[in-house]
Amino acid sequence: MRTRVKICGFTRVEDAVFAARFGVDAIGLVFYPPSPRNVEINLAIEIVNALPAFVSVVALFVDEQEAQIRKILEQVPVDCLQFHGDEQPEACRIYGKRYIKAVRMQEDTDILALSKRYDDADGLLLDAYHPSAKGGTGSRFDWALIPRLCQVPVILAGGLDATNAKLAVEKVRPYALDVSSGVESGKGIKDRDKMAAFIGAVHRGDRIIK
Repeated sequence: MRTRVKICGFTRVEDAVFAARFGVDAIGLVFYPPSPRNVEINLAIEIVNALPAFVSVVALFVDEQEAQIRKILEQVPVDCLQFHGDEQPEACRIYGKRYIKAVRMQEDTDILALSKRYDDADGLLLDAYHPSAKGGTGSRFDWALIPRLCQVPVILAGGLDATNAKLAVEKVRPYALDVSSGVESGKGIKDRDKMAAFIGAVHRGDRIIK
């Protein structure tokens, strides 16, 4: 199975278009005002309208109010929602959209139990725990915490870049890798060489495990 690649936190149209043309499967748009990668609705619309066919758009929220999420969904063509806060399963389901639930990994995190609670999710995105940040920290967690069998597809995030993407594919064999800061030259500014190197490293990992 081919490992999918999602690059999250785009703030410039040209960066998203480059990633799409280079073969990324999904782009992530952050709708979380405290984040340096937050995008306003008008910019999000511009980015989505510039994308070629067959690239999914994922909208990221952190404990956002339902009214604000619906306002964004009314204006921005989104394929999938990503919930990065403490949202309960019921709160993820009410929009009638496919969704991903992010999990900030700790030693006692029970992924199998979470996969039962969020059993209709399109993926559990496993990220590094930080006491104050909700993601995008560039930190890695212990991959040994990830169970081999999980009923919900595993999306691996946290501290990924071109130097360890191939290893991540080989060791974890996730459904997808999600990267943000690992392909940036600055917060929200994607680096074309780093994006290309990351996607290439994932492809090399896939070839090895076939």
